[in-house]
Amino acid sequence: MSNSIWRKKPLEAYAADVKNNQLKRVLGKWALTSLGIGAVIGGGIFTLTGIAAHDWAGPALALAFVMAGVACTFAALCYAEFASILPVEGSAYAYSYGTVGEFFAWFIGWNLILEYMMGATTVAVAWSGYFEKLLHLFSINLPLYLTNDPITAAEKAEKLRAAGQVVPDFSFAFNLPAFLIVWIVTYVLVKGIKEAASTNNLIVILKVAAVIFVIVVGAFYIDTANWSPFIPEPVADKTGTIHYGFNGVVTAASIIFFAYIGFDAVSTQAGEAINPTKDIPFAIIASLLICTLLYILVSLVLTGMVRYDTLDLKAPVASAFDGAGLPIAMYIVTIAATAGLTSVMLVMMLAQTRIFLGMAKDGLLPKGLFGTIHPKFKTPWKSTIFVGAIVSVVAALTPIDKVSEMCSSGTLLAFAMICGAVWLLRVREPNIERPYKAPFLPVVATCGILCNLYLMWGLRTETKISFLIWGTLGVVVYFAYSRHNSNLNKKEE
Repeated sequence: MSNSIWRKKPLEAYAADVKNNQLKRVLGKWALTSLGIGAVIGGGIFTLTGIAAHDWAGPALALAFVMAGVACTFAALCYAEFASILPVEGSAYAYSYGTVGEFFAWFIGWNLILEYMMGATTVAVAWSGYFEKLLHLFSINLPLYLTNDPITAAEKAEKLRAAGQVVPDFSFAFNLPAFLIVWIVTYVLVKGIKEAASTNNLIVILKVAAVIFVIVVGAFYIDTANWSPFIPEPVADKTGTIHYGFNGVVTAASIIFFAYIGFDAVSTQAGEAINPTKDIPFAIIASLLICTLLYILVSLVLTGMVRYDTLDLKAPVASAFDGAGLPIAMYIVTIAATAGLTSVMLVMMLAQTRIFLGMAKDGLLPKGLFGTIHPKFKTPWKSTIFVGAIVSVVAALTPIDKVSEMCSSGTLLAFAMICGAVWLLRVREPNIERPYKAPFLPVVATCGILCNLYLMWGLRTETKISFLIWGTLGVVVYFAYSRHNSNLNKKEE
């Protein structure tokens, strides 16, 4: 076992990590819950509702949110137990390293990298869409080639020309608002966790109020005819892909699953939590339950206000109120969404750097880049800038539907793997202290594994192929670098 890829990090080593923690412990349970809500409420409600309803589920979008929420609940209970046992940054990666083994943990960490980077990228593109709509409300219109990626810009230009509008020729397009907002968030994250959490708390209050406003006001403008049929008849596109019907609902659930990863982001903040063994499990479950309820209600209101096939893909909530003839409400929603998506991006990029930090501490990633803590701000500043650079460029050049599905694929597999890992730990280490224990674990873990893998199977074939390529690259990186540079490997040598 000395050179086995299944070698495990000793549980006492986690205690040493907690003792040597260089991060500031300033987050209580409600601040952590707010971070969870900050990550969950945003991309799902303000953006992916448009893609999922318009292209896949129709009014059954609410059912898709229920399916995704159930799958998430099983995973959240397992996450909560792990977080109470191992209160360290690194999330599912760290939990797996101490229970299943190094390669398994690496592969989860590799998927979490995909999850958070593509999640932050998706939200940056969504933010750009709402920011563009916000400027339009004040009669400010940026050129098409400065607010869209090359593919989306070309598609929009073609549609506008077909409608008889004059569109200037352009040889290149770059989503400048998405690029710039990523760097603003990067600056806030480098400055410190306390500043980031305070910023997030203010935005969370604003956007939760906006979501409740959408539910209450929008309910008065529901036309039940828009819900019929609730599950549209299946339709095959020219590639043979099935839209609508039950298969379409499953695909929609797979796509919007990305919107639920906020509770996972909570678990990455263990190094900055005041009482991580109790507060992390509380925040994980509380944020998930609150957000699932809000998602279901908003999806019902949204598809009831306007026909699902008329929803705007980049700013669906604002377009629904616009279609209902409520300009004042559209202002409120657009401003709240623009601010709210900022906090989602903030939490996702925050979580990404903490995953990197945990992996770098274990030697699986270069410590010079990913493990360096700023002497004044006490943040992993180099990796934060690194993440900002990648996310900003990808957001500026990639369509939103492509990056959101890649995010979901990494999330679903990570959740399925963590459900199996917590069950395995119960069997292998039945006597370790568990401040929180997931109820009916064999049932919960089994359902979590099956539900998440089923939703993953519902993703488009192109997404599965892209994910396979990403996974293969991760295996290559592990055997080329991480296995040999692992702290456990050096200890054995």
